Amino acid sequence: PPELTMPVDLQVAYNDAQIFFHYRWPARQPHVFTDLLRYSQGKWQRQLSTPIGTDPDGIYEDRLAMMVDDGSVPEFQRYGGYITVGANMRDFTGSGPDAAHRRKYLPATRRDPNEWYSIVDQATLESQRRAGYFLDLWHWRAHLSNPLGRSDDQHVAWYRLYDSGEPLFFSNWDVDKGQPRWMFDLESSGVRALRWEDVAGGRRDESQPYYLLAATAVPFDATHEWGEGDVIPGQVLREPSGSRDEIRVQGEGRWADGYWDVTLVRALDTGHPLEDKVLRDQGVYSIALSVHRDARASRWHYVSLPLQLGLGRQAELMATRFTGPMPDWSRVDTREMTLFYPGQVSWKHLSSARHAGSKYIAKGVPVKYRHKETQLAQYGVEMEFDREIRRQWALSLIAGVLLVASFVFSISLLF
Repeated sequence: PPELTMPVDLQVAYNDAQIFFHYRWPARQPHVFTDLLRYSQGKWQRQLSTPIGTDPDGIYEDRLAMMVDDGSVPEFQRYGGYITVGANMRDFTGSGPDAAHRRKYLPATRRDPNEWYSIVDQATLESQRRAGYFLDLWHWRAHLSNPLGRSDDQHVAWYRLYDSGEPLFFSNWDVDKGQPRWMFDLESSGVRALRWEDVAGGRRDESQPYYLLAATAVPFDATHEWGEGDVIPGQVLREPSGSRDEIRVQGEGRWADGYWDVTLVRALDTGHPLEDKVLRDQGVYSIALSVHRDARASRWHYVSLPLQLGLGRQAELMATRFTGPMPDWSRVDTREMTLFYPGQVSWKHLSSARHAGSKYIAKGVPVKYRHKETQLAQYGVEMEFDREIRRQWALSLIAGVLLVASFVFSISLLF
């Protein structure tokens, strides 16, 4: 991405029952569309692509995610999200199409932490889960969760998993018929479909809906005379249930004057200890953030180093305790965080001899003691072009040797 770092302001407050996280980050414009169905050249087509980089049509929703741990994953508090990135992950250069299913996982869920298919037996996985060896993942999405006033609830263990319960959305694409299943209700929304020229580039007509709700959608009418450029959302939103329904958006996630403001709230104890971390007064926890913005998909996101969060105890950021239903944010401390572009740096590389700092990782030295965010961003870029850099280094070395040899030969001829 053109910028290798970005700022995020974070505030945290809690009472006897709930914890609130308020995030604020810059974005040139809001991107609230994803996975669209477009009528073009006489047929419906799924406008679903996650290119590595900026989506050329600006169709990729803004997102914020936060991983939370209670100390049960000790590597996380030292190295953050790096520990979840295995070798040859999907969308990594050279990973190939067979890596499409390779997503985040924790090292101890593998017999060989660097081998995707070496998953430990089911009994061990269940024991790890009961011991808290998983990361709680909060996932706010501008299109697929924000309209419902929710954040999706997931967790990372042997895989990036969804929490139990009904999901927030389901597919609107009928594979057999090659058309949508549902469409907007003309009476309640004023339109049957959106127009491509109104949504391309991430634009949004405030007078029209940009998401499709299961409660108000109507069955798709294949007999209607659809026009070139008609657009219908590719996902239908519905009320979640169970553990998927634990994280709410306080108020509404809003974009204004170049900034997103999002407040997420959750019970300290959701009653789902195998999927959600239980948060308690006097506890210290580790968190790490990631942000997608400017219609940048796939791994073109920004991540943070792990941050210690204290609830009534000293930590890098201390949550503010309050009484009543809502915190007064003017009285809550703000932590200015710097997020950075991580590139294609895997845990396999970081813990290998190729990484000069692997000896510090072996000793458990936290990454923040050795590197700043700007350094890590630059390191990520260098790793992304590792082959090209090494090839250029080799060519320069060969050219240098030839130059020295030719100089010696020339001197010999002179004498």
